[in-house]
Amino acid sequence: MEHTPTLPVLTAEEQRVLGALMEKARTTPEYYPLTLNALLAACNQKTSRRPVVSYDEHTVIAALDSLKRKGLVSTATGGSSRVTKYKHNFAIVHPLVPAEISVICLLLLRGPLTPGEINTNAGRLYEFESLAEVQELLDELAGGEVPYVLQLPKRPGQKEARYAHLLGGTDIVDEEPVSDGYAETGQGSQLEERLAKVEQDLAELREAFDNLMKELS
Repeated sequence: MEHTPTLPVLTAEEQRVLGALMEKARTTPEYYPLTLNALLAACNQKTSRRPVVSYDEHTVIAALDSLKRKGLVSTATGGSSRVTKYKHNFAIVHPLVPAEISVICLLLLRGPLTPGEINTNAGRLYEFESLAEVQELLDELAGGEVPYVLQLPKRPGQKEARYAHLLGGTDIVDEEPVSDGYAETGQGSQLEERLAKVEQDLAELREAFDNLMKELS
């Protein structure tokens, strides 16, 4: 009988680190696996994040260590770089397809979302064909042997229900979302991606400069 892995309960810091690794594996594969500096920049991005955080290296390292003990993160070394890099193992531990991974990634990074918001913000993570496809996927993630998401009660006046991931347990804080002003337009989505790419490039340049200075000293 095949063993179905139970869902871990992650801290907010672990959720952000895992979500950032899941996102960058899809959106910037040329930089993946991520160095510590690149991962720190990904966690602290000002775009595509709710809430926006300002973690230090110690916080990210502690979250990485905990995620490694849970089997959700591993290190990657080798090639021309001696710098330790990190990758997620979520899709290895849990039998999910890329579309499902993308939905969970969005919920990890942005908090509870409606199917429409998921469809709009999926961007380069996954190209959904329709809103109906997103809804069907959410129903499957909520109704399986191991539920990964939970439908939240509608607020008065809301047309769509919002969904939250269950990687932080069932005690979900359902705060009113704050619009970043870009999520509803294709142009805004492209701008978010460009800003995130710039932040990623800067993190990589900082890493390369630090390594060069160490070699010269």
